[in-house]
Amino acid sequence: MSDQATLFDPPGVTFHHVSPRLVTSRFITSGITAGVPVVVGVVLGAVLSPWWFLLAAVPAALFAWRALLIPRQVRAIGYAERDDDLLVRKGILFRSLVVVPYGRMQYVDVQAGPLDRKLGIAEVQLHTAAAATDATIPGLPPEEAERLRDRLSARGEARLAGL
Repeated sequence: MSDQATLFDPPGVTFHHVSPRLVTSRFITSGITAGVPVVVGVVLGAVLSPWWFLLAAVPAALFAWRALLIPRQVRAIGYAERDDDLLVRKGILFRSLVVVPYGRMQYVDVQAGPLDRKLGIAEVQLHTAAAATDATIPGLPPEEAERLRDRLSARGEARLAGL
């Protein structure tokens, strides 16, 4: 295995993937974001001048690009619990691997907006004293988010008590 491969996939670590329903959530939010300028461009193109259709073409093309990327981005998100820390990886082109030691965690948030609740997913966010090391795991089933929240909180408290 190359150094690059082991950098983001440590040997002996099995990463858990997030729910594929996160793809649907990201498609919907991307579609809404792109849909408004597309509708405005189409209406102005039909009423004023065909040049306004260009206003619709740019966000439509960006949405098409996002539609190709979103499934791959979601498949790239993973997390792994080790004895002393939590690993969170994400990214395709710009990859990242965040290692959060349990003893450094201050608190764990679970969040779910209206769309996330409708799709049956939630997000777990870990907070540490250093803002740069906060980690987020989106697209978890609510049961897994709850289990992870409780487990990480317990492990964090146990590590702090041991100091």
